[in-house]
Amino acid sequence: MTQQNAARLFQAVKEDQALQERLKVTADPEAFIKIAQERGYDFTAKELDSEISKLSEEDLATIVNPGWGTRRHIHPR
Repeated sequence: MTQQNAARLFQAVKEDQALQERLKVTADPEAFIKIAQERGYDFTAKELDSEISKLSEEDLATIVNPGWGTRRHIHPR
C-alpha cells in the first residue's frame, strides 16, 4: 500500500504547482519523504526510489530539481 502512496504523490505533484516547487528544492530523500508525509503520503526511501525509477525523464523533471543529474537529486549514486 505504501508503494501506491509514492505513485499517488507523483500524480498529485503533476497537478499541484506549490507541491512541485517544495519538492524541487529538497536535497535528500528524508526531507522529500517528510514533505510527502505532511500531505498524507506514507512510504519509505526504498519505495520512493522504486517509483522514481519508473518515471520518464520528463515526469522526473517536474518533481525534482532539473539542475541535478538524472535521478541523483533524491539518491546520489
